[in-house]
Amino acid sequence: MTQPGPEQTPEESAGAEAPPDPGHDAAPAEGVEPEAPAPEPEPPSVEQQLAERTADLQRLQAEYVNYKRRVDRDRKADHERAVARVITQLLPVLDDIDRAREHDELDGGFKAVAESIEQVTRSFGLEAFGAEGEPFDPMIHEALHLEHSEDATEPSVSKVVQLGYRIGDGVLRPARVLVVAPQE
Repeated sequence: MTQPGPEQTPEESAGAEAPPDPGHDAAPAEGVEPEAPAPEPEPPSVEQQLAERTADLQRLQAEYVNYKRRVDRDRKADHERAVARVITQLLPVLDDIDRAREHDELDGGFKAVAESIEQVTRSFGLEAFGAEGEPFDPMIHEALHLEHSEDATEPSVSKVVQLGYRIGDGVLRPARVLVVAPQE
């Protein structure tokens, strides 16, 4: 709205129109070409669409293969943990069998049961370790006592108090041993 001037009354100024906006619906100035509308992009060709769909399928196939590998790996790890948990519960039974064998009390029906238990645990990959004379390794041995000797050249196992057990690379229980080491 324009302000009423001395020549206009408020009624006259209310009816006055504002000048047209030069950017809106104005006729182009002479010598200036009107802007042409932007051309619409061409739709992708069949070859481009095929290449896009092929890339999508390859990506999905790779994701599926990775997913399947991850699921298989997780399933195998879960299985190994479950087996290790059950076998760990059987270790005291295996210790009792070893003590009975040391005292020549392993005979008759008990011997057959003991051999069956040992065979089943071996079939799941259980392996006993710990032998006198082998080098001491703190990763697989638990030292209960250390003696020094002039005859020793390196720390080694002098006596196995309790066998250690492992499945594959995983140690279920370290071997409990007495260790002999060289004099310092």
